[in-house]
Amino acid sequence: MRTTLTLDDDVAAELRRMVRTTGRPFKQVVNEALRAGLLRTSGAPRADVAYPVHDLGVRPGIDLVRARHLAADLEDEAVLRKLELRK
Repeated sequence: MRTTLTLDDDVAAELRRMVRTTGRPFKQVVNEALRAGLLRTSGAPRADVAYPVHDLGVRPGIDLVRARHLAADLEDEAVLRKLELRK
């Protein structure tokens, strides 16, 4: 798609710098930058980043979200007890 776009001076300068350092065409650099920005803001996982996966050793049937909420509730209760002891 062909379109006209007005770029801020700092953005244009960075794109030109990337063209010079990579030797890629301006169009390609702009498309890659837009694509990377759109993916980052969409919440989609980035393809160029490896996300580590760890086995937590949790038994089947254990709901980690509920466990996290329980831990937060217990922590809140402990904080409230400490505050009451200070009175």
